[in-house]
Amino acid sequence: MASPNLSEIVTTTLRNRSKKLADNVSDNNAILSRLKSKGKIRSFSGGVNIVEELEYAENGTYKRYSGYEVLDISPSDVFTAAEFDIKQAAVAVSISGLEQLQNTGENQVIDLLAKRIANAERTFKNNLSADLYSAGTADGGKQIGGLQLLVADDPTTGEVGGINRASWSFWQNNIVDAGASSFTSTNITGHMNTMWSELVRGTDKPDLIICDNTMWLAYLASLQTIQRIAGTETATAGFQSLKYMTADVVMDGGQGGNCPGNHMYFLNTDYLHFRPHRERNMVPIGGDRFSTNQDAMVKLIGWAGNMTLSNAALQGVLFT
Repeated sequence: MASPNLSEIVTTTLRNRSKKLADNVSDNNAILSRLKSKGKIRSFSGGVNIVEELEYAENGTYKRYSGYEVLDISPSDVFTAAEFDIKQAAVAVSISGLEQLQNTGENQVIDLLAKRIANAERTFKNNLSADLYSAGTADGGKQIGGLQLLVADDPTTGEVGGINRASWSFWQNNIVDAGASSFTSTNITGHMNTMWSELVRGTDKPDLIICDNTMWLAYLASLQTIQRIAGTETATAGFQSLKYMTADVVMDGGQGGNCPGNHMYFLNTDYLHFRPHRERNMVPIGGDRFSTNQDAMVKLIGWAGNMTLSNAALQGVLFT
């Protein structure tokens, strides 16, 4: 006979695997893997949106003086905040009455559910990975705001986190636009050097460079005559990487790659954040859902949050 506790089995199985599912998603993507290793995957507990505090200016009261000279003690407005919308995503795991009958007993039901949940896991991996590169416009703007929004080809237009980039230069990332020409093995290093020099601030510098196939191959070819050095941290995490200065250069191309064509992102991941809601990080949501006209039960795995940015000026992109 069919398991009388099917709902409990489904719910328990999903809950037991939710932490693993969230970990597998973060380990599947070079950006999330780096953010996870640096403690930049930070959950939030609630609110209308996700707030990132920003230090956008220096204290204006610095003054060189002598003796009894009057000092400037006026207040300095040096902080603001970016506010990012909460985005949501879900995947359904279903089981029909017939499948329940065909998989009698708790263990058999769990075996069936494991396959369905593994499929849901792959779905989350693939779609969240794609969203991390997006402009946040899919499905009427319900998509995560990814690198095409946060580190944009045109950083002088539009809003990010509610801040108008045309009005505030501190909120604009750096770009190197090759125009109609292309990046080749003979010129790519020069462009990378130019970008790097724009993104170094004291000890702050890019630590992760993500590129598509074309950019990866151009950089790889530029290294053919010298010893290639692989990045140990990303290699340990399972990603094929090279080194440029102190940054890991990772290809997100190949089959199923999501990096936009002819793009290379220079990322300082100290200022990138992945912010899932602490109660909606790939966990079962809602109660049992039974179709009114079908012999089936559905459970939803849900996620809510966004990718956020706290310093745009230390990010950059090469593109053509």
